[in-house]
Amino acid sequence: VWALTQRAQPVNYGIKVVQTYPHDPQAYTQGLAFHEGCLYEGTGKYGESTLRQVDLESGRVLRSHALDARLFGEGITPWEDRIFQLTWKNETGIVYDRANFQELSRFAYDGEGWGITHDGTHLIVSDGSSTLRFLDPRTFRVVRRLLVLNRGRRLGNLNELEYIRGEIYANIWYQDYIVKISPRTGDVTGWIDLRGLLPQRRNRDQVLNGIAYDEANDRLFVTGKNWPKLFQISLVPR
Repeated sequence: VWALTQRAQPVNYGIKVVQTYPHDPQAYTQGLAFHEGCLYEGTGKYGESTLRQVDLESGRVLRSHALDARLFGEGITPWEDRIFQLTWKNETGIVYDRANFQELSRFAYDGEGWGITHDGTHLIVSDGSSTLRFLDPRTFRVVRRLLVLNRGRRLGNLNELEYIRGEIYANIWYQDYIVKISPRTGDVTGWIDLRGLLPQRRNRDQVLNGIAYDEANDRLFVTGKNWPKLFQISLVPR
């Protein structure tokens, strides 16, 4: 009981839209990342999954690599000269050369693949549960598991991930919220309310999914599956 009462209360944030950009409405966004001036996106669905580099200003696809039709693409994260991409139910990750999207190798993991990011030392992976896994980027062995707790209760459906200024940001599947997570304790330190960002949606699958951070210019981007827009946002504490 003492431990629960001592937990810091998560901060609630609203958002301000700084800029709006076009986004390919055919892109079933599963992963989004910004690295060294380039915007990267991973898309899903069998027979439609891709890894792509996208022009931020126009939304135009500059480069695209199609995955094998038997693979359902999921989260992505660029790291140094590589890009890592997960697949949903294939228990297979793909490593690409960031310069030309050439496949370098594959790696295995247990269970489903949802989101992936890194903290500069380990890959951080979600599988739809309340537990995040930290992987060695060379051996892909699980070196640590982090249970995510919101006010002492497990928080599941953790999806697309992004590591931003020492915290893990995660989409909650089927919710218009992003949570900020302490990588040290697993506690949720903030809830970001994005309700109303894209009010007109064709179906239930058109969910918020995609967080990218431009570290050099301190810009935060979000989008969703089959969204026609990508948004640069800033957080407003409530």
